[in-house]
Amino acid sequence: MFARSFVVMVIAAVLSRSGLGQSARRVDGAPHPTGVLMNIGGQRLHVNCTGSGNPTVLLESGTGDVSVIWALVQPSVEKFTRVCSYDRAGYAWSDPGTTPRTFAQLATELHAALDSLRVTGPFVLVGQSYGGFVVRGFAKRYPRDVAGMVLVDAVHEDEQLVWGGEAHRIREAAQGRAFPAPVIALNSAMIAQAQTLPIDSATAHLEPPLDRLPDSARSIWAWAESRPLLQLAQAAEMDWSPEELAMMHAERAGNRASLGDLPLVVLARGDGGYADLKNISAASLERERRTLQADLARLSTRGRLEFVPNSGHNIHVEAPDVVIKAIHDVLEQAAARELIRP
Repeated sequence: MFARSFVVMVIAAVLSRSGLGQSARRVDGAPHPTGVLMNIGGQRLHVNCTGSGNPTVLLESGTGDVSVIWALVQPSVEKFTRVCSYDRAGYAWSDPGTTPRTFAQLATELHAALDSLRVTGPFVLVGQSYGGFVVRGFAKRYPRDVAGMVLVDAVHEDEQLVWGGEAHRIREAAQGRAFPAPVIALNSAMIAQAQTLPIDSATAHLEPPLDRLPDSARSIWAWAESRPLLQLAQAAEMDWSPEELAMMHAERAGNRASLGDLPLVVLARGDGGYADLKNISAASLERERRTLQADLARLSTRGRLEFVPNSGHNIHVEAPDVVIKAIHDVLEQAAARELIRP
């Protein structure tokens, strides 16, 4: 999910153009972390791993979403394997990291945190919305560490998003900027900038479907979403997204099944909910969405697409049982194909 929708945050971005870790502790008057803060080299990431078993399931949130968005999924998954949710750099309790926020940079930070926790692959990756891009980036950087994938209403690199009464393809805003090598480091400049910005008290009220989350998760959400640092980190992710999406488009032109035969389930909302726009009809957008979701399933020769009726973009909140079952199915497929190491 995207906290105030992917479209709104894209607009905002365009306009704005030490050991094993530390025990969980409060940060800047924050609620108590649900997991631990892992020091990955001067920068800390908040990681919450529960349950036991192999492989570990990694839950990747949409842009602007913090780890408690998985509060209706993680408690069930932990009953049959180990599962980790986390907050990307600058989100909730996690420190901001190096820019640009390339998918390789995000993957490097997460992998370092998991190494510090001694949580090793293979992993089943679960990515919702923008998080679908992030898990695909992780799989590209660490292919041997991936046993399967679940995409939850993930955005496609060719998808048109709506603002200003028109549809736009984000990858068309790419500027051809060079991709630097990932570097793990605390982003002190972003911290200093955040300290000059006001707290957003408007986030204290959570609209549906977030009101379905447990009380503790809603409290953490309201705090995290009010932090200027999260808004800056989110804008940095969106700033680099056109470059990544353009590269994904180019790479898949010659290979639709870039995940090979990896177990893959793609979950998509039942209806796109579009209206007619200046430059395209609602019907055309809906046809395109369904075609592109089917194309996401073709990331693997074993991919399966399932449309989830009576659910919007936030399937992990609105229909968590469907997501839990998809994760379980991918785990079983991975086990059957001996992709899970003992």
